[in-house]
Amino acid sequence: MTVGNMESAELFDAGKKGRGLRATKELTAGEVVFAEPSFSAVVFDSLATQVCHSCFRHQANLHRCAQCKFAHYCDRTCQTACWDEHKQECGAIKKISKVPSENVRLAARVLWRIHKDTGIVSDSQLISVDQLQDHVADLSEEDLKQLKTDVHTFLEYWSCGRQQHSADYISHIFGIIKCNGFTLSDQRGLQAVGVGLFPNLCLVNHDCWPNCTVILNHGNQAAVSSALHSKRRIELRALGKISEGEELTVSYVDFLNLSADRQRKLKERFHFECSCEHCSQHIKDDLMMAAADSEGNKPSADQVKEVTAFSKDCLEKIERSRIEKDYHQVMKLCCECLEKQGNLLADTNLYKLRVLSVASEVLSYLQSFPEAANYARRMVEGYTKLYHPSNAQLGMAIMRAGVIHWHAGQIELGHSMICKAYAILLITHGPNHAITRDLESMRVQTEMELKMFKQNECEYHTMRDAALKNQPMVSSS
Repeated sequence: MTVGNMESAELFDAGKKGRGLRATKELTAGEVVFAEPSFSAVVFDSLATQVCHSCFRHQANLHRCAQCKFAHYCDRTCQTACWDEHKQECGAIKKISKVPSENVRLAARVLWRIHKDTGIVSDSQLISVDQLQDHVADLSEEDLKQLKTDVHTFLEYWSCGRQQHSADYISHIFGIIKCNGFTLSDQRGLQAVGVGLFPNLCLVNHDCWPNCTVILNHGNQAAVSSALHSKRRIELRALGKISEGEELTVSYVDFLNLSADRQRKLKERFHFECSCEHCSQHIKDDLMMAAADSEGNKPSADQVKEVTAFSKDCLEKIERSRIEKDYHQVMKLCCECLEKQGNLLADTNLYKLRVLSVASEVLSYLQSFPEAANYARRMVEGYTKLYHPSNAQLGMAIMRAGVIHWHAGQIELGHSMICKAYAILLITHGPNHAITRDLESMRVQTEMELKMFKQNECEYHTMRDAALKNQPMVSSS
């Protein structure tokens, strides 16, 4: 699909939700509805030296801009590709001798681009950037205080002989960024590394059980011929069959929260009341708060209330220990919490799932793979009962669990999980995304190892142990 092509979607009046996008033809699972380059985007302050400011890939040994000494790039190709975006920023940073926050930098980049290209930069862009909703009037007192600070910083940053703007207009741009900024992840989908504005994507309304998903395609700057290079862009992908005329939706928040919590988060961040089917009918809330049912013996309401309160407190302690990188304390707390939850909370209960997730992640980091695999398997079983079957986060969780089982020597289950994850990510990310390509390599490798395992289990484990110890292996044949 051509980047920016909007043949599969059109703007329409979505009633109480305002404007929205709907399909102009029938779409199938994994089909790209549209791809859109960013209007403007910036790397987070904390990762400015670790992430390329052009392609947003996490890389070692980045090259620093010789002029402002702030921006970093994979190579000269990425730097050249980004120069139009960085040129004005580079001069402003040099003149004030300091780097403002990512919000101020993004607001400045947006305005520089509006001055250069206007708010609409292509025929396929359906709305001007400065016509997006800002919700400044709905901001809390604390947010308004931060907005005032950002505007003041912006005026210092911007006051270098350029066109001036009123505080109200600058506030409007900051409001647009706050409500419409899309978080950008690195090439492996493992870390949020920046934020960008994508005007057409901003027109796609929310649903907690959506029919589309959004991924970042980092583009390709590696080809020898610049004619073969492709831009960084988001892709809106169909999660299943979508009928012609059906509204296109994405989820603005993680589904793995109670409906009331999702509604609260959406109200606080995006300033609307979610009335989607899953929120209005509280679908799956019962599973997310489920008590264990062991042979018909359910715990009392008081027992569930007590263990839930204990779990909340324990998760706060776990998070503090994670921040302090005291991983043995993290595991001690996880084990205590899981023991307390025991036969009181079901494996779909959010508090149990959160502990299982942390335990599998930390044990994997500590290379205790057999123990990690047990927790990861239980976590995936719970996720599968809660998430949409083509949810990207479900696919990533199954992928991680599959890799853990593979490292634990449980090749059959590991390969099965990797295959399931691959099927999901083919839909959510497509076959050419870096994550999907990595997963395809793992799928081929584990398939080969599984054949070896079935032919001679003893020799397979001998080979595997030798590989782990990085020692040569003498074949038994």
